[in-house]
Amino acid sequence: MGRDEMRAADADRQTVADALKSALDEGRLDLHEYDERLQQAYAAKTYGELDTLLDDLPTAVPAQRVAAGVPAAPPVRDDVTRRWLLHVWSSYVPTVAITMVIWVISSLAAGDPLYFWPIWVAGPWGLVLIWQTVAGLSQGEPRKWQTKLDKAEQKKQLKRQRKALEAEAIARGELPPAKPKKKSA
Repeated sequence: MGRDEMRAADADRQTVADALKSALDEGRLDLHEYDERLQQAYAAKTYGELDTLLDDLPTAVPAQRVAAGVPAAPPVRDDVTRRWLLHVWSSYVPTVAITMVIWVISSLAAGDPLYFWPIWVAGPWGLVLIWQTVAGLSQGEPRKWQTKLDKAEQKKQLKRQRKALEAEAIARGELPPAKPKKKSA
């Protein structure tokens, strides 16, 4: 299998995206060309697809090849598991607290302790969350959750970057001003 057929990693795609951004900043690519190539870079599956995006750029940095047999691991964040657990359990604690407060107020208003009905909220839901936590930790859910968050953040950054580049191109006169969106009645 040649280098062109080897699968590229996210880090390789990011390296190409950075090189394309540099080429745009240097004036080697216009905004439209940059946008097309950037979309192709993030959609690329192999090194060959990535390399073709940089072939005609003199200062382009070729995609770095990850050592064969060693998968590229995402950067490890120490707090991923803790943050995932907070995410999983975050709605449970306030909900149980609210039901307990309602029960206490109702009991005080009645003058006697009432039937402890919050157990029917806390118990089954707690058991489901315990099961979800144990299963999630054993199947690597915290890392999957973090990867999903990272991808969403990358999309947001890319969208912001495109808007900023578009605004710069409009300011330089390379693109016509955007038409204001009409509000529907």
